[in-house]
Amino acid sequence: MPAWRLERRRAAVSPRVRHGGGLIASVLALVAVPGAAQNAPPAPPPVIDVHVHAMEDIPVGAICPNATRFLASDPREKEAPFGWSQEQCTPRLLPAPAGEYRARVIDEMKRLNVTAVVFGAPEAVAKWQASAPERIIPGTSFTADGAGQRRLTETDLRRLFTSGGFKVMGEIGLQYEGLSPSDPSVDKYFALAEALDVPVAIHMGTGGSGRANVTSPKFRGSMGDPLLLEDLLARHPKLRVQVMHAGYPMIDNMLTLLQANSHVYVDIAGLIWSYPLKEVNRYIQRLVEAGFGDRVMYGTDQLGWPGLMAYSIGIVQNADYLSPQQKRDILYNNAARFLRLPPAPAADTGARSGQ
Repeated sequence: MPAWRLERRRAAVSPRVRHGGGLIASVLALVAVPGAAQNAPPAPPPVIDVHVHAMEDIPVGAICPNATRFLASDPREKEAPFGWSQEQCTPRLLPAPAGEYRARVIDEMKRLNVTAVVFGAPEAVAKWQASAPERIIPGTSFTADGAGQRRLTETDLRRLFTSGGFKVMGEIGLQYEGLSPSDPSVDKYFALAEALDVPVAIHMGTGGSGRANVTSPKFRGSMGDPLLLEDLLARHPKLRVQVMHAGYPMIDNMLTLLQANSHVYVDIAGLIWSYPLKEVNRYIQRLVEAGFGDRVMYGTDQLGWPGLMAYSIGIVQNADYLSPQQKRDILYNNAARFLRLPPAPAADTGARSGQ
């Protein structure tokens, strides 16, 4: 997905983050006033973002999230690489200053108490993990260059997951190569993931930001049908699968797959900000009301916009069709179960804030 950016809400940032010199004053104030630490606002409940990309600077301008339309184009003219309508909105997704993107995103993760699965080439993911080792869960794929031009060997991939610290195999973007996830040519990688008990994250559904025909000529929407995973899952019955973008908009086939395969989860990344808001909520609501609320995971598809986490977490928190428990499941509990992480402490369940 192309990068958008959201202007950070400066008022919510701690003074010691905004003003380096204020850190000493803050520490002295805590020493001078016994009990001051107890009066500090509690940290927000923990969140897991299961879909972040290990990108650096991305040269994009400001765009509105949840644009209301995808625009038609004319092949006789120069066509933009994305089809979102250009609208006025608040907030707008804005670029980070040059050289600051990764630091800005990690600042937001700390402020919002987010742990993220970060995907990309191993060397790129390593930079993110070095910046915030306690908050980054590293992921990489056999298509580590992100464009399907280079396949990692099984030996290299095995090393990354057995001794290199990587935890999730993804993002697997076979759809952008015009391939089904059940294509026999890549089955050896999924066999390895099953043998190592490593979950896989596979791009399914739509892509190309309304202009896949312009930017990704090998992309095939038909290869994003969730039911194409059935043969793969039959061959590898212990494989844990994360269907990225929740297979949008193929809801009926997505529900069919979920009903037949209890090891399949979905993430709502990309979907949550790149389609009209009413459509986003309708799709998530259908997943939950069909009985699969314990397999829906929060994600951003974070590519180039530091404040997207705050914006998209707000969409889940403000969904009036979700109960407080369902919101916590989507924002944390489901991903913790899928990734086999510890459950959130009782004090962090979100009950205190109604999240």
